[in-house]
Amino acid sequence: MPVPADWPTTEAQALAEQERLRPLVRAHDDQDTPVELIAGVDVAYDDEHDLVAAAAVLLDRDTLDVVEQATAVGRIAFPYVPGLLAFREIPAVLDALAALTRTPDTVVCDGYGLAHPRRLGLASHLGVLTGLRTLGVAKTPFTFDHHQPDAPRGSSTPLTDPATGEEVGRALRTRPGVKPVFVSVGHRISLDTAVSTTLDLARRYRLPETTRHADALCRRALSQAQHNGTTAN
Repeated sequence: MPVPADWPTTEAQALAEQERLRPLVRAHDDQDTPVELIAGVDVAYDDEHDLVAAAAVLLDRDTLDVVEQATAVGRIAFPYVPGLLAFREIPAVLDALAALTRTPDTVVCDGYGLAHPRRLGLASHLGVLTGLRTLGVAKTPFTFDHHQPDAPRGSSTPLTDPATGEEVGRALRTRPGVKPVFVSVGHRISLDTAVSTTLDLARRYRLPETTRHADALCRRALSQAQHNGTTAN
């Protein structure tokens, strides 16, 4: 899994790349065809051994059955810097997505999209690089503010930037009385559609099925790589 030759290696380069890509994000729906295949992507790390494992799991939108999955394991491409995690994750995620034989209509990332200090979290960054329709579903609100949604499933409240008051996402209750998830636009999708898609994917649990499957798969791939002492797929 070679890292792209022009991939940023310093914090300054990564910040400049985020500023370059941010204007390319499209925060509106632009897909008229039905969504049939949805992918979930996630990564797991072993920093001690400089390993990252990525998983891409393709689900049928109607049944939520897994129809295909792929993994990629390699060296960590970037140091840990808050707000720049996409630079650690995207090379492996791209390899995992490329290993699928079918192209997803939508990709759900375990993380943020526009809910990011520079409005370019993993979901938005991945979407701009690939052209795929993406959204982010995170477990925490990062540095943003929100009020607790009402208890019933489907309740939501704005996730806002305390510095500007801008709505950057939504706190969404996917299970009655269970703590919310935090949904944000990635690329080529509106916030309303991102929220409804998340609810459709989280029919039984707090997290969407895309995230649940991808999380389990990348952990297995990392464990196997650690056991084998290799970075091969």
